[in-house]
Amino acid sequence: MRNLKPPFQFDLRGLVARARTRIDDRVSGVSINLPFVSFSVTPETTERQVAKEIVIRLADRRVLNAFECCDDCIDRALESLQKIRSFLVDKQVQLSKLTDGSLYLVIEFMLEAIRQFFTFEERLHTKKEFPFDMRRSFRCQRSREQYFAALEMLRAHLHRCLLQVASIADTRIPKISAHMRYDHNWQIEAYAKPTFEAESSNEAKGS
Repeated sequence: MRNLKPPFQFDLRGLVARARTRIDDRVSGVSINLPFVSFSVTPETTERQVAKEIVIRLADRRVLNAFECCDDCIDRALESLQKIRSFLVDKQVQLSKLTDGSLYLVIEFMLEAIRQFFTFEERLHTKKEFPFDMRRSFRCQRSREQYFAALEMLRAHLHRCLLQVASIADTRIPKISAHMRYDHNWQIEAYAKPTFEAESSNEAKGS
């Protein structure tokens, strides 16, 4: 499943722009690597505590630990993602005094990707050419394949974000099976390219 072509792109350009405002001359602290941007931060004590809880709880979520191969499994994956979204929102509330912090931003990267995944999944089974409940019957192989590709893309995104959260927590991700882990390299083709990235590319071609 790792070689599935992304069926859509996450549009996180607004969040990337916010992350770029954090770039400075700092060379110490924790390195945070997100799509199209990297920066260093010194986490607050509260951020480290919340980050550690996020690592422990999300690593135990089935959607990050198993492949879905049947309709019931797919339903459970969607339910698990809803619980992850609710949990992450609760953690943002807990960080309400640190909304400018790095952890809050990484959580938003996770939440926005989940929101966009659900939007894509909803559109799949509401299209006129797919007038059935995809989550229950999956009569159309095309819809099924697109769903799996989107879920794989989201899993990779969440895992790589979780790696950043683990860095803030100064801990390692436990429990997730080796075959369900991802490396640190972001799947750039799965993301809408920010304007500044496109401009830099054009400048390089022109030089």
